[in-house]
Amino acid sequence: MKRVVLNGLVIGIILFIISYGGLFLSIRFFPELFLDYNNPLFNSDGSRDVLFYLHAFIISMALSWFWDRFKGLFKGNFVLRGIEFGFVYGLVALVPVMWITFSAMDITVIMVASWFIYGLLQATVAGIVLAKINP
Repeated sequence: MKRVVLNGLVIGIILFIISYGGLFLSIRFFPELFLDYNNPLFNSDGSRDVLFYLHAFIISMALSWFWDRFKGLFKGNFVLRGIEFGFVYGLVALVPVMWITFSAMDITVIMVASWFIYGLLQATVAGIVLAKINP
């Protein structure tokens, strides 16, 4: 369990940097995508903002545990194992969550697609790093 937590923290730091760097770059290069967020659905009073910033660490702990439990199922070099891990996570977790989110909330297909790509990227990066540090 100690290895899962330590790996989760390492992945959390990496995902935090990539996520927030990617957010700033995305806003800079694709500002039209973020116009949809000017919606009362996404307004916050700021009291829960820390939960948003902790997301990278929450997902990294889950992915670290998932990797530790199922890493033997992924074959090939560490890059291929990481990519397969990301795609398995995307299929098992992201597709159902994105489906229910789109069906229950007044959001656009582009928004849901961007969230799916973001989650797939997170899981793939985590998988590649985990395959390298915890083969």
